[in-house]
Amino acid sequence: MHVRVLPFGILKDWLGTAATTLELPEGASVGDLLDRVGELQNAAPALRGIAVSVNAEYATAAHQLADGDEVGLLPPVSGGTDSISADANSDSSPIVVALTRDAIDAERLVPAAKHGEDGAVVVFDGIVRNNTRGRRTLYLDYEAYEEMALKQMNELAEQALSKYAIRHVTIVHRLGHLEIGETSVLVIVASAHRGAAFDACRWVIDTLKQTVPIWKKEIFVDGAVWAPGEPFPAALSVAPEGTRER
Repeated sequence: MHVRVLPFGILKDWLGTAATTLELPEGASVGDLLDRVGELQNAAPALRGIAVSVNAEYATAAHQLADGDEVGLLPPVSGGTDSISADANSDSSPIVVALTRDAIDAERLVPAAKHGEDGAVVVFDGIVRNNTRGRRTLYLDYEAYEEMALKQMNELAEQALSKYAIRHVTIVHRLGHLEIGETSVLVIVASAHRGAAFDACRWVIDTLKQTVPIWKKEIFVDGAVWAPGEPFPAALSVAPEGTRER
């Protein structure tokens, strides 16, 4: 059987920027595929701690593959593209989720999230800063596994609505080239009470940074690197046989 493999983020530097097709025996698992990929260009060390998706859903090492599957190799995340239309948020919508290559308009999106019964709106506005770890930053470049990222963002918003006493969640993430001072991610939570809004907003951005497949490349005055992401939750992290903990 044949499966299509998509590397993202820093894995592109090891495996190349384009998708590739691998031939595997019938009944092969995600773990078998990782072992095969690890043999390519001695890439096994780069696969430690990654997550894997199959057809835009997270998968375990034991997941059995089928002919034609699309497998994403996802390094720890930094946390067609949907853009944010002028009427993206209606009065009846509890969730607004989008990826965009346009500037994020917080001055429009924050008022749009408010409703008559809300007593609090909490906003996290993630901004591109001019330095990282002592190095002067020129700009950032974000990329995503877009189909999967939108699914994960929607699931994240739905989970927030079920976990916390809130009415509305907006999650918008920017992709592409970002200059210093621009918004990279905007999270808006509206609720009747401030405690729930604060807790939910913190949970959304922290979880997004761990689980949504979006990666950040930092361009400095003296070079460029893929930002080291936060580790995946243990349930999502997989590795090829040669690098798995024993």
